[in-house]
Amino acid sequence: MTEAFLKPGATDVVPLSDEEAVTRVVFLAVENLWEAVNELTRLRRTHKEHYLVTIFGSARILQGTDDYERVKKLAFQLTGMGCGIITGGGPGLMEAANEGASLTGLDAVQRSIGIRVDLPFEKGANPFVGKAYEHKTFFSRLHHFVIMSDAFIVVPGGIGTMLELSMVWQLLQVRKLYDTPLILVGEMWAELVEWARKHMYNENVHLVNEVDLEIPICVKHSQDAIEIVRAHRQKWLKAHGRTE
Repeated sequence: MTEAFLKPGATDVVPLSDEEAVTRVVFLAVENLWEAVNELTRLRRTHKEHYLVTIFGSARILQGTDDYERVKKLAFQLTGMGCGIITGGGPGLMEAANEGASLTGLDAVQRSIGIRVDLPFEKGANPFVGKAYEHKTFFSRLHHFVIMSDAFIVVPGGIGTMLELSMVWQLLQVRKLYDTPLILVGEMWAELVEWARKHMYNENVHLVNEVDLEIPICVKHSQDAIEIVRAHRQKWLKAHGRTE
């Protein structure tokens, strides 16, 4: 603090010319803001209308490809089961999932959700998103996925998909998420888990607990993922005193 603010009668006003003091004020304000956000995100609806499944996947897969059609069919079947579908709201396999979700009827359109982040090379949500949320940062967007989702399915994807997968895996590891399936579809993700097993937990090094490597459920086919979600959703319905 400058000498002027140590004199009798000085107030707690911080002049913009005092860079160090301004930095402290901004830091404290941001810290308090995050504390408020943390408190608010503890709140949950008493009655949740739909079981929501987030599908993480590549933005680069084109319409008409086998992967696109498989993800569209996956989302279609999940929505037909009564689930809502959440994606990142962009193109590629996100669009495939939103398209599949929107095909099961008018009410399903509102269960086709996109949680977007502002990117210069993406022009708004894909056309199959019925309900869109917009974020300026990846950090708030990732948190939004977590607080909305009852299950996660990971289909082929790149670095962004791997980030999302890793975040959910880590939250399940430290029990910030409970009883939330993390389902990895396809050989590429099974190989990632095997890589982690080889390098993070072996006879020479224990960087994780063995049980941590059992958190992701690796399946070969989308139909396997559907059956896992079906069983988990039945438990969810029972816990919420709901029937089909």
